[in-house]
Amino acid sequence: MRQLWQVFRMTVRNDRAALWLMIAALVLPIVASIVLALVLSGDNIIGIVLSIITGVLGGILAFLIVLGRRAERVAYRQIAGQPGAVGAVLKSSLRRAWQSSEMPVAVTKSQDAVYRAVGKPGVVLIGEGPMSRTRRMLEDERRNVARIVPNVPIHLLHVGPDADSIPLERLPKTLNRMKKSISKPEVYAVNNRLVSLSKSSSLPIPKGIDPTKVRAPKPR
Repeated sequence: MRQLWQVFRMTVRNDRAALWLMIAALVLPIVASIVLALVLSGDNIIGIVLSIITGVLGGILAFLIVLGRRAERVAYRQIAGQPGAVGAVLKSSLRRAWQSSEMPVAVTKSQDAVYRAVGKPGVVLIGEGPMSRTRRMLEDERRNVARIVPNVPIHLLHVGPDADSIPLERLPKTLNRMKKSISKPEVYAVNNRLVSLSKSSSLPIPKGIDPTKVRAPKPR
C-alpha cells in the first residue's frame, strides 16, 4: 500500500489529467452497478448488495489499471532523453515474444547508441539520440545483421529529439504493432546467432564503464 501511494502521488504530481481519469474509472462502475441493481433487482436486497459489491470491485480494478498506465507514461517522460532510456524500456516493457537487452550493440562517446530487439517482425534496430548522429550507426549495424542473418527482415527506428522520431513512451506499442514475418522458434534461433557472433567478434563492455577511460593496471 505504501508503494501504491507513492506511485499515486508521483503520477498525480506529474500528470494533471491522471487524477480525474482515476476518479472517473473508480466512480463510473459503482454508479452503473447501483443503477442496474435498482432497475433489474427490484426488491431483491441480496441482488442489490451483490451488484454494488461487483461495481466497487470493478471500480477499484479500473482505478488500478488507469493508475498503472498513467504512471508508466509519467515514468517514460522522466527518463526520455537520458542515455540508456531505450534499454530500460526494452528490458521492462516488451512482451515475452521479444528478445532484447538493456545493453546497446553500439555506442559512441557522445552517448548515442543503437539497441537491438528480435521478435516475430524480424530484427529491429533502434537508434537513441539525434537522427543526424545515429543514422550512420544504424546503417552500419543493419549491414552487420544482414551479413549474419541475410533472410530476416530488418527494421530501423529512431528515438530522440527529432520531429520524425518515435516518442519513448510509444516505443513498446510501435514494436508490438509491427507485421509478423518469422515464427517464435525462428526468433530464438536468430537472436542466439546474433548474440553468439557478437560475443565472438568483440568483448562485451561492462555497464557503466567508459572504454575510453580504462587503463591497464600498474605492475606491482
